[in-house]
Amino acid sequence: MNRRLSLLLSLAALLVLLALGALWWREPPPVVNVAAPPPPAAPAAPARPAPDLPLPLPPELPRLSDGPDYDNCLALLRDDPEEAMRFAQAWDATGGGDGALHCAALAMIGLGQPDTAAERLERLGAGSRAGGLARAAVYGQASQAWMMAGDANRAFGAATMALTLAPNDPDLLVDRAVIQAALARYGDALDDLDRALALEPDRVEALVFRAAALRHLDRATEAVNMIQRALNLAPDNAEALLERGILRQLRGDAAGARQDWERVITVAPESMAASLAAQNIALSEVGPASR
Repeated sequence: MNRRLSLLLSLAALLVLLALGALWWREPPPVVNVAAPPPPAAPAAPARPAPDLPLPLPPELPRLSDGPDYDNCLALLRDDPEEAMRFAQAWDATGGGDGALHCAALAMIGLGQPDTAAERLERLGAGSRAGGLARAAVYGQASQAWMMAGDANRAFGAATMALTLAPNDPDLLVDRAVIQAALARYGDALDDLDRALALEPDRVEALVFRAAALRHLDRATEAVNMIQRALNLAPDNAEALLERGILRQLRGDAAGARQDWERVITVAPESMAASLAAQNIALSEVGPASR
């Protein structure tokens, strides 16, 4: 799939955060019981997306529609989803077709109804006469909306439909790997990440996710090698540094872990990775007697 889809699909990790409260590959080190698995079920999602996070807008290409009405409706989504919904409904009444339905479904996310949005997007992906790549992108958006709604199983189904239409798309493979991990299916997540990395061997995001999946499978040595590969490509990648800090903590290198987490805060101070790094530092300062 066109690399312009990366903006859309790279949002998947943030949407997992909204649904789960913490990203699977960025989880704080388990200071109470290092053998304990992460909780498999997702709690309820917030009523609406965080205001500073962009909605999962459609890619530049492929598109379900063309023309100024489609562009105008999509432009309203970030700042005024209510107006986007009104625009889409009026446009649909005059024959807006797939473009109007698409914009209306995305507006539902901004209005705090991601489950309804996901259902609409799935119907659109199934019924649209657009090409396979465009329909795959819509299913990818449905998957993200299901994650926002806290339903990882439905998200997995939508992501799988997307991959049926675009089986060799690395963005979609990484997207589904995130969902597999949210369901504690770390082996399956590895399979998707391996396929993505076969297509894009130097994709840092996938390398970091793969290291985390290996960690959850108690394959620490492989995880360390994988995260080092990621850091060789991107020495200041915040997520990679965060993951290496977790691995160092688990191997008893408290000083090295703290160094990595402090570096995360330095290079990406406003990021979720920095927030989690700060939490990890605070946990490490509690001390064994208090754990």
